[in-house]
Amino acid sequence: MHRVVITGAGTINPLGHSVKDTFEAFREGRCGIGELDIRDVERLAIRIGGQVRDYHPDDRFNRQQQALYDRFTQFTLIAAEEAIRQSGLEFHGHLADRSGVVLGTSGGGLTTQDENYRAVYEEGKNRVHPFIVPKLMNNAAASHVSMEWNLRGPSFTVATACASSNHAMGQAFYLIRSGLAKVMVTGGSESMLCFGGVKAWEGLRVMSKDACRPFSANRNGMVQGEGAGVFVFEEYEHARARGAEILAEVVGFSMSSDASDIVMPSQQGAARAISGALRDAGINAQQVGYINAHGTGTAANDKTECAAVAHVFGHHADTVMISSTKSMHGHLIGGTGAVELLACIMALKDGVIAPTIGYEEPDPECALDVVPNEAREARIDYALSNAFAFGGLNAVLALKKG
Repeated sequence: MHRVVITGAGTINPLGHSVKDTFEAFREGRCGIGELDIRDVERLAIRIGGQVRDYHPDDRFNRQQQALYDRFTQFTLIAAEEAIRQSGLEFHGHLADRSGVVLGTSGGGLTTQDENYRAVYEEGKNRVHPFIVPKLMNNAAASHVSMEWNLRGPSFTVATACASSNHAMGQAFYLIRSGLAKVMVTGGSESMLCFGGVKAWEGLRVMSKDACRPFSANRNGMVQGEGAGVFVFEEYEHARARGAEILAEVVGFSMSSDASDIVMPSQQGAARAISGALRDAGINAQQVGYINAHGTGTAANDKTECAAVAHVFGHHADTVMISSTKSMHGHLIGGTGAVELLACIMALKDGVIAPTIGYEEPDPECALDVVPNEAREARIDYALSNAFAFGGLNAVLALKKG
């Protein structure tokens, strides 16, 4: 089997328009959640979210491109450019044939859907733009990244709700480890902060009206966010031969299904995914220094995840650091695991553990070291990134210091 390393990272999210900006926000414990600036926000009960601020599509894309690129695709292309340029790779000839794209999303072009439903049903228009279908389809971002960078190998999109990014990155990992690909551009993106997107989530009654407080006893729900995280996964020997900087090594991945309930998480399912990632990586729980939690800020998720970690890690559960960066950037749904992987890279590469901000009251059912409110310096060798989705679909990545 081939080793897999990360040689490029890119992002645009509520904390910043680059990896550097995002790392700074993680270190400072800065919150990117605020009042929503969207059409018809006054008709919503939930009026906060993790929006990408100070973003102007005209600065990055011309009119023809904007006709083809939904907001989630725009975010993906911006993050992919940063990641690929950092990697220093150029895709020609045989390498182009052995390189591909696997991205995760849940809503895909939901913003485009929302705008055109409004045009047809509310404004009474009888025609829509001819590119609406290719603009809103879930694979649009993956397709445009492959075309922009001449990636002619396996390219597809994974949609598993809140675990989409982790599932996508896991597939990229498998493709390289098995020898089927040399380089994979992978991660995920989401942009569901439109009237229809927020209104639909309101119906679940799991949303907070004021803040995301994972693991805190006074938490009252999740907060949606938007953005993208994209990475270059590369076969280790290929990266070493060209002298590439290695940000981290991907050493394990595991998936499981709860097979029990469409919305309520299962401790057993989460625990199987966590222990499977450790087993795949060939490490034990005592070697893991940090876990980036799914940590949505809902009572059901937080308690279930903490119980699963306690079950798998045993006595070491009291010493491993576990934080939820959703407290800062919100829940990016299909894109969330990709942005959260940045926190794992920062922990491994820079020795800085991103905090769980908004933590106010200890919860005896979440009695772990949740790195409350302030970042922490710590040297670690291994990290896990958890993602647990509606439908009971779980995906956990294991990373090693590069």
